Amino acid sequence: MLSSTKELADNNLNKLKYMAADFDNYRKQIERQMNSKIESNKGELLSKFLNVYDDFTRALETAEQSKSDPLVIEGLQGIKKNLEHLLESEQVREIEAIGTPFDPNIHDSISFSYRDDLPESTVTKEIRKGYMINDKILRPSLVEVSKKIIKNIDNDRENMEKESE
Repeated sequence: MLSSTKELADNNLNKLKYMAADFDNYRKQIERQMNSKIESNKGELLSKFLNVYDDFTRALETAEQSKSDPLVIEGLQGIKKNLEHLLESEQVREIEAIGTPFDPNIHDSISFSYRDDLPESTVTKEIRKGYMINDKILRPSLVEVSKKIIKNIDNDRENMEKESE
């Protein structure tokens, strides 16, 4: 009788340990899901904010080019610095684009230019800045990519021969 009661108690203790471990795993899974959702929502909000930041930057550039009141420009530059500090505090950083090899994971190519002075598929121009947050793409860079000029040697020879005749 005592041994069967001890066996039952041990069995119940093992079940309790398994339930506690299952609950702990469930709690950790819920925390991961919540953190993932928070990061996703934060990314969406920051992505929308980047559009406003781009508009503000263009407005500041226009004010500077149109020789607006220096006090207004100084005030706008101060606001821009505050916006940049906010992005920096949220670990948002620009994607380096110009002069780098094209990477479809971080760049979206929307045009190309024929360049013999650069390797094939080098970013030559940045149309819109891209940003990353915690090594995840927040917004890819829109870029122009270099292409080599393909020369057809046979056609060039034929054209030269025709011209010399």
